[in-house]
Amino acid sequence: MVSKDTLLAHIEYSAWASRRLIEAAAELPESDLQRDFGTADKSILGTLVHLYRADKLWLARMHRAADKIVLADSDFQVSVLRDKWPEIYAGWRHYLAGLTDEQILESISYHDLKGNAWSTPIYQIVLHLVNHGTHHRGQASGFLRSLGHKPPVLDLIAYYRSL
Repeated sequence: MVSKDTLLAHIEYSAWASRRLIEAAAELPESDLQRDFGTADKSILGTLVHLYRADKLWLARMHRAADKIVLADSDFQVSVLRDKWPEIYAGWRHYLAGLTDEQILESISYHDLKGNAWSTPIYQIVLHLVNHGTHHRGQASGFLRSLGHKPPVLDLIAYYRSL
């Protein structure tokens, strides 16, 4: 089974990878940042905002405060992602640091965005969050490449090697 330390390490990886992708996005002209690739989140910026909001929403769910989350149009700025996303990752670190290996096996009850009720073990939520981030960061990296930009290396092994 997974440990709290493993979950924390993977949150650190997500923070590292997201930070690298935000740095790459910050170098883009607005037209590249906003280019519509025909995906659900449309653009590089839209994809990164989707991830930021998901990380924020899931953390609020952990604190049973999802109803207090405000998703504003102002989220669609690289500066917001650069300045606010690290606070979300700090919140995840703080939340997980306060749990034991036994507590991460406990379930959290919440409602999805369609109003459906769910109950999921904490460790599964964190692993989902990391996997979700990896998926969408991969999309954004592909978008960068298709625009002729070299995306940052985001592989988990590269993160481990950077430690």
